[in-house]
Amino acid sequence: MRKAIFHLAFPVNDLEATKRFYVDGLGCTLGRESSSAVTLKLKGHQLVARLAKQGPEPQKGIYPRHFGLVFTSEEDWQALADRAKAKGLKFYQHPRRRFVGTRIEHA
Repeated sequence: MRKAIFHLAFPVNDLEATKRFYVDGLGCTLGRESSSAVTLKLKGHQLVARLAKQGPEPQKGIYPRHFGLVFTSEEDWQALADRAKAKGLKFYQHPRRRFVGTRIEHA
C-alpha cells in the first residue's frame, strides 16, 4: 500500500523565524528557498511557508486554522514532542492525550 503524503502552503511574515522554528526546532529539512518562500520537508511531507504582505489575523483557540500530523508509532510522536520541548518551542497547548480509550483518541 502506498503511504499518503501531503503538501501544505501557509502564510508567514518572517522567513528567518519560520526556518528557525521548523528546521532548528522541529527538525524539518530545508528545501528550496527564495526571497518569498521556503520549502520544508517534515516526515516525508512538504510544507511551503510563503511570505505574505499581511499575515493571517490572530485567532482565539486552535480552530479553524491548524494542521495535525498522524504518527505511525508512539515513539515517533514522543520524540518530536521531546525535541520541541528541548528546543524551547512555545506550545499553545502542551502535548497531551484527548478522548483516551475511544476511536478518536489523539494527542
